[in-house]
Amino acid sequence: MIEKLNIETLTQEKLTKTIDHSLLKSIATDDDLREGCRLADKYHTATVCVKPYHVKLASELLATSDVKVSTVIGFPHGGHLPKIKALEAEQAIADGAKELDMVINIGALKSKHFDFVREDVKAVVNVARKHKDILVKVILENCYLIDEEKITACKLVEEAGADYVKTSTGFGTGGATVYDIELMYKTVGPRLGVKAAGGVRSLEAVLDVIRAGASRIGATATEKIMESWIESRAKTN
Repeated sequence: MIEKLNIETLTQEKLTKTIDHSLLKSIATDDDLREGCRLADKYHTATVCVKPYHVKLASELLATSDVKVSTVIGFPHGGHLPKIKALEAEQAIADGAKELDMVINIGALKSKHFDFVREDVKAVVNVARKHKDILVKVILENCYLIDEEKITACKLVEEAGADYVKTSTGFGTGGATVYDIELMYKTVGPRLGVKAAGGVRSLEAVLDVIRAGASRIGATATEKIMESWIESRAKTN
């Protein structure tokens, strides 16, 4: 069970532990990764979400930090075969990843191949469950789905045993919306968590998606968000 956060009792520690600091740009270099890990460690975010290529280095950089390493599977289109996603998951965990953000097979979902979609997610979940405390978040890429498909996808993800549903890759035609977060939470919350990703670039936007039911947020604007929080608290104290 992943309970909905209460804005009225939200602390800086709780806020920063909702954030997966995202470092997924195709042109992100080793130096970009080092700076991103430094920033994540400064604010004590939940994770840094990095490309599979960078998992090992990120794990080394954050070895003494409370920030975990997450990575992406089948990213960004979701069209990899289940056995390839499973292999990606195995390698990521071996390299130090503690959380896996996999992309659902969007075309299979829209083709109504629901058994395949469920088993595709389960292939990654099964790998995760062989290890201790590995979370699986499943990206639906809502910008390509109608509401009925979003609801169906959430239910399939729950049936497959994953831990979170996630709105977006951040590389599609749209990102997180309050409407989608509310719909996803209504469908599977609080049994599963809901992660908002894509376009959440301000403290106001973060608080809006938390109110809607998000308990994890993918963000590139982590520093801006956290400094806005710190500034706002200073004004009220």
